[in-house]
Amino acid sequence: MDLITYAQSPLSLLAPAVAIGLAVITRKTLFSLAMGAVVGALLLTDWQVLNAAQYLFGGFSAVFWDDGLNTGSVFILLFLICLGITTSFISLSGGTLAFGTWARQRVSTARDSQVMTVVLGIIIFIDDYFNALAVGNITRPISDLNKVPRAKLAYLIDSTAAPVCVLMPISSWGAYIIALIGSILVTHGVSTAPFTAFIEIIPMNFYALVALALVMVTAALDINLGPMKTHALRAEQGQLFNPRRGEPLGARGVHGSDKGSVADLLVPVAVLVVATILALIGTGAQTLAEADQPFSVLGAFENTQVAVSLLLGGLCGLVVSFANVLRHRIGTQQIVNTTILGAKSMLGAIYILVFAWVLVDVVGNLETGKYLSSLVTNAIDIRWLPALMFVLSGAMSFATGTSWGTFGVMLPIAGDMAAATEMAMMMPMMGAVLAGAVFGDHCSPISDTTILSSTGASCHHIDHVITQLPYCMIAAIISLIGYLVLGATLSVAMSLAVTLVLFIATTFVCFKISTSRATAK
Repeated sequence: MDLITYAQSPLSLLAPAVAIGLAVITRKTLFSLAMGAVVGALLLTDWQVLNAAQYLFGGFSAVFWDDGLNTGSVFILLFLICLGITTSFISLSGGTLAFGTWARQRVSTARDSQVMTVVLGIIIFIDDYFNALAVGNITRPISDLNKVPRAKLAYLIDSTAAPVCVLMPISSWGAYIIALIGSILVTHGVSTAPFTAFIEIIPMNFYALVALALVMVTAALDINLGPMKTHALRAEQGQLFNPRRGEPLGARGVHGSDKGSVADLLVPVAVLVVATILALIGTGAQTLAEADQPFSVLGAFENTQVAVSLLLGGLCGLVVSFANVLRHRIGTQQIVNTTILGAKSMLGAIYILVFAWVLVDVVGNLETGKYLSSLVTNAIDIRWLPALMFVLSGAMSFATGTSWGTFGVMLPIAGDMAAATEMAMMMPMMGAVLAGAVFGDHCSPISDTTILSSTGASCHHIDHVITQLPYCMIAAIISLIGYLVLGATLSVAMSLAVTLVLFIATTFVCFKISTSRATAK
C-alpha cells in the first residue's frame, strides 16, 4: 500500500509522543506502545482504519518473517527464552542458592553488591543486549540479598552497558560506529584512519564518560535521588519492587537443590560469555572470508552477526546448565516445569520488545529522524554546533528509541555540517552525536536496551525509566556545558576539565541530597 509520509513535518513526532506520553502517564508499557503504533499507522495511511490495521499486521508479521525468517529479531527473542530457561536451570541445580551463600560472606552490603554490578558491567563490554541480561541475572540474587531495589539494579545495568559499549572499539557498537565514521571520512577527504578517529573521539563523548563515572560513584556511595530514594527506602523494608504493579519483567521463582555449588552458576555463565565472544568473532570472520577480505579482530566485530552469536552463546549456556541439572539427578517432571517457568519468565519482555520494534518501524516510516535532523540549519554560529548536535541526537534517540538509528542519521549530518563550516569541528560534533544518542536511548521508554535492562534486573519497566531519569539528566546537563566549552574553545583538555569540576561538585550535592532524611511512600 502507498504510505503517506510526514518528513519535515511536526506530525512525524505524534506517534512517539503518544507512546512516550502514555507510558509516563499510565505506566502501562504494552498499551502505550500499541497506541503509539496505532496512531503512527493511521498517520501513514491517511487515517484509513482498515489500511492502518493491514499495515500493523504486516509490521508484526515482519518481526518474524520478512521475505524469509527475520533472524535479526527472531534470534534475539530465542536468546531471551534460552536465557530465561538457563537461569531457571541454574536455580534448579542449586547454583543460585550456593552463590548467594558464598556471596553473603564476601558481599555483605548494598554498596558492595552495587559496585560488583558496575564492575561486571564494565568487564562484559562486547554487546549491550548481552551485558544487560547477563549482568542482571548474575547479580540480582546478591542485590536482593542486600536489599538493593530492583530499580537501582536496572539503573546500574543500563547506565553501564551502553556507555561502556560506545567507548569500546572492540564491541558490536564500536565496530558499527567505526564503519560509519570511515565512510564519512572518505566522503570528505579526511585521511585519518577510522579506528584512529574513533579513539580521538572517545574523550569528546562526554555523556558516556560522565554517565559511567556517575554510575560508579552512585554505586560506591549508594546515592539515591528522586524516585529512587523511595524505592531504596521500600527495599530496606523488604519490598524490592512495587507489588501493586504485579510481577516484574523476568521474575521467576524456582526451588533449587541444596547440594549445588558456586560452579553450577559460574560455569554456565562463563560458557555463555566465552561462546558468545567466539561466535561474534566467528560470524564476523565468516563474513570477511565470503568477501575475500583479510581477517582482523576489529574487522570481525565490524561484520559480525550479533543476533546469531547471541543465540549460539545462549544455547551453549543452556546445554551446560541442563547438564548440571541432570548431574544432580533431578526428576523429569521438575525439569519440564522449570523449563516452562523459565520460558514464561521472559514473555513479558518479549511482548514489549516486539511492540517496541513495530513502533520503531512506524517511526522510521514517518521519518521522524529526518524531521528532527532538518531542524539543524547553517545559520547557527559554529560554536554552538557540538551542543546542538548533542541536543538533537538526544531528542531523536528519545523519540525513536534507537541509538544506532540515530548514529546512522546524525553522524553523516555532523560530517556534512563540519565540512561546510569548520573541519576542526568534525570530531567534536561526531562525539556529541554519539553522546546524545546514548542519552536519549537511556531516557526513552521505547528503547530496547532500556527494556532489556528492566528484564535483566526483574524490574517494572516504567519504574526503571522514571528512576533512571534524574541520573541521566544530571549527566546530560554536565555534558551539555562541556560541549558549549568545547565549541567555544576547541580544546578537549579545557572542556574535560570543566566537565570534571562540574561532575565533582554535582556529585557532592547529590550525596548530600541522598543522605538527607526521607520517608517511604
